[in-house]
Amino acid sequence: MNHPLLLVLLTLAGAYVAWLWRADLHAALAGNPPPNPLPGASPATVPAVAIAITGVLLILGVETAGEFAFDLADQQSRMTWLFAAYSIVGAPVIEELIFRGWLVIENRGRAALWAGALVASALFALLHPFLWQWDDAGFRLTATPKGWFSTAIVFAMSMWLYFARFSPWNPQRSLLPCFAAHACKNIGVVAIKASAGFMAGLW
Repeated sequence: MNHPLLLVLLTLAGAYVAWLWRADLHAALAGNPPPNPLPGASPATVPAVAIAITGVLLILGVETAGEFAFDLADQQSRMTWLFAAYSIVGAPVIEELIFRGWLVIENRGRAALWAGALVASALFALLHPFLWQWDDAGFRLTATPKGWFSTAIVFAMSMWLYFARFSPWNPQRSLLPCFAAHACKNIGVVAIKASAGFMAGLW
């Protein structure tokens, strides 16, 4: 995942998909929505975006405080600046469209919606390489206390982002609050890593 070319391509892909989503949003606002718009291509209010961002920043605060409380802060992974760019530009769009956009059980009641969100959030958390590692040495499990803690935080963030999309204060189920919150959370992670000396060069 840290291959420079792959990160550049994923960052550009995220920017392109964001442009497509924005085009669908503008078409909907103009009263001429496309027949198959991207998920959540609808407007959201400023309070809806602000609430979503506040929630993820609180989760980030809990994560940071927990790492110090459990003496895990020095076990942070290192991040390159190229990966940081992807995490801010590409990941919020790509991951939100997949998980909070397409991996959603709609029109089958709230129980099915939230059961699907729980399963998808577990998958979302497990896909992050905190409990496993795959590098030149091959695949191996790394079920350390830091791994479990970080995985739990990602799960909580995912559930919050599902709530941000399907909460009453986002009646049009826009993905805009999710995009903004996810990007802000990742900006916070980059800032924390940079301040703690865990940024490891350009690529």
